[in-house]
Amino acid sequence: MDEHILFEALTPLGFRVRVTRARWQLITTTKHPAMHGRAADVQATLREPHEIRRSRGDPAVYLFYRLERPGRWTCGVAKRVNDEGFLITTYPADAVKAGELVWST
Repeated sequence: MDEHILFEALTPLGFRVRVTRARWQLITTTKHPAMHGRAADVQATLREPHEIRRSRGDPAVYLFYRLERPGRWTCGVAKRVNDEGFLITTYPADAVKAGELVWST
């Protein structure tokens, strides 16, 4: 694996999501510091979500949700381009956003 890749996860939709070290640092230091130290949680969310929704704003963007506890979700947002994906962001959420449900357990 490329040394710049922190991790990659195969999603239930059949595409891999790659996360670079630089992207993870941006997310966990600037965008959503609450996700610091939670790379394993995000991997699990991408690999084994409870549901996946398509973004209302961009049909190539998917929101992966995994329930942590009642009323609390981990959300991983990934964009799929030519059967490859990359993580846009990830954050803790208290609700699932609207959008087309494309997969669920």
